[in-house]
Amino acid sequence: MNFLTIGHRGVMGVEPENTLRSFVAAQQAGLDVIELDLHLSKDGALVVMHDAEVDRTTDGSGAIADKTLAELRALDAGHGERVPVFEEVLDAVRTPLQAEIKDVAAAQALAEVMHRRDLLSRVEVLSFHDEAITEITRLVPGVRTALVADHYGTEVVGRATAAGAGALVLNIRRLTLEIVEQARAADLRIIGWVVNTLDHLRLVRALELDGATTDYPEIKRTGRFTA
Repeated sequence: MNFLTIGHRGVMGVEPENTLRSFVAAQQAGLDVIELDLHLSKDGALVVMHDAEVDRTTDGSGAIADKTLAELRALDAGHGERVPVFEEVLDAVRTPLQAEIKDVAAAQALAEVMHRRDLLSRVEVLSFHDEAITEITRLVPGVRTALVADHYGTEVVGRATAAGAGALVLNIRRLTLEIVEQARAADLRIIGWVVNTLDHLRLVRALELDGATTDYPEIKRTGRFTA
């Protein structure tokens, strides 16, 4: 498989994260995959936002789970952008997606959309939560999944295989050759995040990872020439 460049929440280094504007910019930049995050609103909408609260990325405050979709729509997510739902992203871009389940409860709603719109080939499901990976695999047989980890050691390989994940998405600041070798022995793909500098790009290429998640579209161009 070719080395993949993955747009982190779109291109969050240059556009408001997890907005349609950011996702369209990622597609226009030619990134191979777009990563986004999913929560459920109070009324069950599959909302695209990273944090459990709206405070950091909008002009509002409070938990997503305490707000209806209409209340979330009234917020400014940056440059006048509105908080999107997952289905809107599917319509706005054609690029393959990595959908990260931030709340295990979102697995059911995501599964329903994946079945309704036949997304097996287009959407890979990510989560920090082992149980979310297990649940989406149960609900959507054949789905591609990846376990995400920030603070981890070699045990992350066993966690991924136990949950049925086919890949690991790992914080490159903790990544070691031993973990890479164990992941390869378990037949897991490995993506490094967040890759925003040439040094970080050299590291993921030297470790022969399958891809890099980045905030900046320039990594796509640079990645072709970095050994």
